[in-house]
This record gives sequence, C-alpha cells and structure tokens, in this order.
Amino acid sequence: MIAALIRWSIHNRFLVLMATVMVSAWGVYSMLQTPLDAIPDLSDVQVIIKTTYPGQAPQVVEDQVTYPLATTMLSVPGAKVVRGYSMFGDSFVYILFEDGTDLYWARSRVLEYLSQVQGRLPPSAKSALGPDATGVGWVYEYALVDRTGKHDLGQLTALQDWFLKYELKTVPNVAEVATIGGFVPAYQIVLNPDRMRAFRIPQSQIVEAVTRANNETGGSVLELGEAEYMVRATGYLKTLDDFRSVPLGRGPEGTPILLKDLAWVQRGPEIRRGISELDGAGEVVGGVIVMRFGKNALETIDAVKAKLETLKKGLPQGVEIVPTYDRSDLILRAIDNLKGKLIEEFIIVALVCAAFLFHLRSSLVAIVTLPLGVLMAFIVMRYQGVNANIMSLGGIAIAIGAMVDAAIVMIENAHKHLERWRHENPDRDPDAAQQMELIGTAASEVGPALFFSLLIITLSFVPVFTLEAQEGRLFSPLAFTKTYSMAAAAGLSVSLVPDG
Repeated sequence: MIAALIRWSIHNRFLVLMATVMVSAWGVYSMLQTPLDAIPDLSDVQVIIKTTYPGQAPQVVEDQVTYPLATTMLSVPGAKVVRGYSMFGDSFVYILFEDGTDLYWARSRVLEYLSQVQGRLPPSAKSALGPDATGVGWVYEYALVDRTGKHDLGQLTALQDWFLKYELKTVPNVAEVATIGGFVPAYQIVLNPDRMRAFRIPQSQIVEAVTRANNETGGSVLELGEAEYMVRATGYLKTLDDFRSVPLGRGPEGTPILLKDLAWVQRGPEIRRGISELDGAGEVVGGVIVMRFGKNALETIDAVKAKLETLKKGLPQGVEIVPTYDRSDLILRAIDNLKGKLIEEFIIVALVCAAFLFHLRSSLVAIVTLPLGVLMAFIVMRYQGVNANIMSLGGIAIAIGAMVDAAIVMIENAHKHLERWRHENPDRDPDAAQQMELIGTAASEVGPALFFSLLIITLSFVPVFTLEAQEGRLFSPLAFTKTYSMAAAAGLSVSLVPDG
C-alpha cells in the first residue's frame, strides 16, 4: 500500500504540490491562531463557591455555611475532592472535578446543587460562584498610584471599583478584575448606650429605621390635565446630615427622636482584611486581571494593555497606572528562547543534509519537510486545544532531529539508482519518464520500511499519554506535538519527498 501511494504521488505531482500549498496555508493560519503561554495549565478543573456571611466568627461560618455547602457538593457528578475554608465573614468551598470534565458543565451542575442547599443557609448568607478561570489565570496586575497626595486610598479604591473595573471587564477573555488593598469608604454610626437606655430605644429599632430611611418607594400614577405624573418617594441617604436626621421615634412630649440624639455619625473605612504596598513607598490600590479558562494569555494581556492606555486619559490629574506583574514578558522570553533553538536546529539539519547529500535541490527537499511537518502539527494542536508553550514547542524541538531521517535515506537511495543507471548508460542522461521511473523504484524500495520506522518512533511517547493529573497535563503537550510532527514527517516522506 505504501509503495502504491509513493507511485501515485510521483505520477500526480501537481495534485501533491497543490495539497502541500493548501496544508501550508492552513498550518500558518493555525499557528497564528494558537494560544500562547509560558507553561501548560496544570490546574485541576475546579469551581469555587464564595459565601459572604457578614460579621460572623469562623466557627459560626463553618457550622452554618461551609459544612452544609461542602456536604451537598460531595454528590455533584464528577466531583472528586471538596474542600471548605472558613474565615471571618467568608466561606470558600472548592469543588475539584475529574480530568477531562468540561468547566462550564461543572459550573452548571454546581449551580444546580447550590440552589438545592440555598434554603438551608442563613438568610444573610449570600453565595456566588468564582470566575470561570484557573489557577494560572492571573495574567496581569497593576497599581493605582498618586504621588502628588491629592487623592486618598478611599478615592483610589472608588476609582478602581467604579471606573477601571467595569471598563476592563469589557475586554475579551477577561473573567474577573479583582481589587487589592485600599479601603471602601463607609458611613459609620457609633451608638451611645447611655442615650439608648435613656430613650428606651433598642439597637434593632435603630437598624430598622436606618434601613427604611435609605430606600425608595414607588407609588401609583396621577392623571392631571391629560398628563400622567408618577408618584414616588426618594429616600436615599447621601450626606452625614441625612443620616443624623433619620427619625427613630417620639419622646414623651411628642418630640421626634433623631439618630443624632443617640449616636455619632461619621465617615470612615470598612474593615480591611489586607493591604497592598508598592516598593516600600506606601499603600496603593491594586488591580488583578484574571483570564478566562482556555483563552490566549498573550492576546488577552495585549488587549488589557491597550484598554488601559485609553483609560489613562480619563484618570484624575496625578493618578497613574503602574504595571506590577505582566506575564507577557515571561511568555515572550520563553517562546523566543525556544524559537531561537528551533532555528539553530533547522540550520544544523540543513548543513548536515547539504554536506552528506552534496546536492542543493535534494537538500532543499529534505529540509522543506521540517517546516511543513511543524505546520501540520500546529493544525492538530489548534483543533485539539493545545496551546503553544515551552513544553509543546519542546516536543517539536525533540522531533526535528528525526523528522528528516526518512527524507535523507530516500533521496540518497534515489541518487544511487540514478548513478547506477548512468554507469550502465555512460553516453546519455535519463529522460523525464525514465528519471521518474527510477525515483519511483528507489522510493518504493525503501519507502515502506522508512514509513513504518517513523511510525515506531512516533509511538515511542505513547506511555506519556497514560500519565494523569498534573503529570499528564505537564508532559502531554510535549508528547502530543512530538507525535504529530513525526506522523507528519512520515506522511511527507511517502508523498512529497518522492516528488522532489
């Protein structure tokens, strides 16, 4: 069968060359569309449930939130590990799924089971899923800095949370924009217990009064003079005086009791669980860009940088954005280093082919199988979802040395057959038909053995495919690309090389 394929390729050179051009164009397109990253994503498929339970101690959070959620998530299909963490006011439940589970299928099943357990949680506990990202989704980080001192941390936090965060979330492939450091401004009500006792007003009544005052109520519609007027009560509290004027009740003589009679109202920060500091120069407000699962890290970072450049024009005077972490530098250095090694290997293989074959055209035929085999490997990589990283490109680097073996042997055998014909016919050169027949005979003689020998080399990394968990995710890209490159070289050795 291999010999028949070789003879068909020799007699249909135009079709083979056209197919080669089309596959080359397809490979170039696939290479440009393949996601780039520094290393493979070793993270498990996981879904995070964050539950906020304000003001509660870790033990209370554990008993009332974390335990019910963790025990319910144990029965989620495909879940292999469930971990729960309780801290002051917050609960985190991590559900790890079996390898190969689709992340968005896992998230939908977790949501299904979360709806079942929601009724068993305290009313004030609010649950939400974490972003659809993995542990290596942290691709970019920046800090908001005001070296002029005109804006405090509260203003910088508001700028991050209400301006930059929403704009950056519109960037394609960005799953989350997290804020680090700073503080959130809040209205603080400091109660005076002596006055509360004197007026006989409990804390629950004060909380209820402030809640009612900070609300809007809709009414009906009045029709006057063929026009409709909507009736509504606007009750949002905006200033300190608005809070101080909240009515709590009436005194013995009908005098209204206001909030300012029982408490001090002031502005201050919410409780902070951490800070963000930059280069020992003081506190700043940081922002973290989390990339969506399975997307192109380099493309996402470039889009974020472009968006930040446009957003800088809308920042207040004196506020600047300082990049603090940029994975694109690591990605480009890793890819450039490996690209340089690949180019060196190409050059060495080309020189070796030229030295041993001592024939320029024959050397080019052997060398051209290298980029074609690499491009064909990129086609499969793109549709399989394997991104270009130091491991996947390393597999191509390993395969390059063996990819030209079959081409060199086949070309050398063709030269031997031509030399033997010229020795038997010293007075003339073979015409085109005779030359094609000689090359076909030479290729058919060694082609099947070369093809199957390359297939055997191709299958040498099959044991790597049996690795599981993080080991499998680390080494499988290398095994895949090495296998694809060698398989492409085997196919080219019995189709394109005889035509050369």
